[in-house]
Amino acid sequence: MSRSGPSSVLFACSMNAVRSPMAEAIARHLFGHEVYIASAGVRSGELDPFAVKAIEEIGLDISKHKPHTFEDLEDSNFDLVITLAPEAHHKALDMTRTMAMDVEYWPTPDPQLASGSRDQIMESYRAVRDGLMRRIKDRLEWRPKAHD
Repeated sequence: MSRSGPSSVLFACSMNAVRSPMAEAIARHLFGHEVYIASAGVRSGELDPFAVKAIEEIGLDISKHKPHTFEDLEDSNFDLVITLAPEAHHKALDMTRTMAMDVEYWPTPDPQLASGSRDQIMESYRAVRDGLMRRIKDRLEWRPKAHD
């Protein structure tokens, strides 16, 4: 069975430190080599340890991720850019002036704005992670692989 979804996807957020690296890790896990997946931010930030922990809880590892910007991308030719923050959406729309690509905005809360206890903060990261997992599966037409 062949996929009808995009063959290359860029996830973009403000600093490539929380939302877009989480989305990139989830999509890579689900699609392996079927879809080229990357992430970027409008500005470069520092990888967030809560994001690392939230992704680790589902068996994935982003601890070696180095946040980078749109300008740092080796290839900026994507079928689909999924933006997770308003400023990333504006940046992606600018890219459509010179490149043919679809851009979708998925409003995604920034869990770095959460306050409270460590457990309450982790819950906000888990909520973002789980929301991204659902949307990625739906939008990119994920189907469990049949085992022989």
